[in-house]
Amino acid sequence: MRITHSLNSVLERWLPEQRLFLKSDKTTRFLRLRPATQLVALGGIALVFGWSIIASSILVIDAISAGSSRDQARRSQTAFEARLTDLSAERDSRAAEAAAAQNRFTVALDQVSRMQSQLLDSEARRRELETGMGAVQSSLQQAVKAQHQAQAEADQASATAPAVRTAELQAALDILSGELKRAAADRADAVREAEDARRTAEAVSIERDQIVARNDQILTQLEDAVTVSVKPLDEMFRSVGMNPDEILDTVRRGYSGQGGPLNPIGYSSSGNAEISQGEAKANEILITLDQMNSYRIAVEKMPLAMPLQSAFRYTSPYGRRWGRAHEGIDMAAPVGTPIFSTGDGVVVFAGWQRGYGNLVKIQHALGTETRYGHMSKIRVKAGQKVSRGSRIGDMGNTGRSTGSHLHYEVRVNGRAVDPMSFIKAAQNVF
Repeated sequence: MRITHSLNSVLERWLPEQRLFLKSDKTTRFLRLRPATQLVALGGIALVFGWSIIASSILVIDAISAGSSRDQARRSQTAFEARLTDLSAERDSRAAEAAAAQNRFTVALDQVSRMQSQLLDSEARRRELETGMGAVQSSLQQAVKAQHQAQAEADQASATAPAVRTAELQAALDILSGELKRAAADRADAVREAEDARRTAEAVSIERDQIVARNDQILTQLEDAVTVSVKPLDEMFRSVGMNPDEILDTVRRGYSGQGGPLNPIGYSSSGNAEISQGEAKANEILITLDQMNSYRIAVEKMPLAMPLQSAFRYTSPYGRRWGRAHEGIDMAAPVGTPIFSTGDGVVVFAGWQRGYGNLVKIQHALGTETRYGHMSKIRVKAGQKVSRGSRIGDMGNTGRSTGSHLHYEVRVNGRAVDPMSFIKAAQNVF
């Protein structure tokens, strides 16, 4: 009582004592509100008012968070689709560039082959001309000797033979002189043709070197482009805990058909080292393009889409929870929110399972499996094939659950992995 009186005395300055009168027909009563009582009442009012503000703030923040998650999901989906379109366009562009480069390379090889044939023909003609020039020179020397001999005989005959014999010798000398002139002209023509053949061979060799250098530059640029395109795909598979080499082997085993007639190769490098190097680089580019195409097939078969397309909130991550392993992620939204398959596959289970409630399991390619738990309604059956984006059920609160949400799991070869690694990998690549 003494402490209460002292407290009232101290508070009297700010909270003077108040009296609340209650009047009836016969009597009048009043309630005395001491300063301590007023302080307690004001404190209670302030506490209720503060709790109202905090609760309203929590509701507003939750609404803003839900709106942000919906906008983020919409932006992620738009970015995913845009990136997928860009990657497809880039893949088609790289394939077109590779095909064009291969065509240019084949044309260049044909040109080089023709040029080499022309060079060999020119060389053969040059040798023939040299042989002809040797024969002409030999004939010319014989003709000169014959002329000298004939001249000597003519000089001798001019002293002893009659005039008719001298005329016959002069005619023979004229004929021999004409043959010598024609032989000299043929020799000059042969020398000129040999020189033209040599210049043509040099021009063909220079043009061939230019074509080889240009093709090497094109192949180098194409090799850099496909290498840059393959690197993010390789990192994506490693980030989700999958071996890229095993994935490529699996895809190639499933897409290994061959056929068609085998025709002989229509060009020859004739042992040219530079052309052989170009062929090796072209083969490496084709191998890299095949690797990128195999990655594309694997990406199309993996569960990389979002299971929810409506607004939701992440409520529990992958990892340990309450002392036990939580092998998936939880996404909360109202009951009945549509749930979609995150990839192409086959439904291997659709029904009730302890802990999961209504559960759907979908087996995808490359040893991946997805699970969707706590559904309020299942819209698929076991054995049914589903596509990416197919509606498989509605969100609910069945099984071991504290509220409406989706429990989403991803398993690789039977081992649970963090689904967020698949979601983030899709966002980083697409």
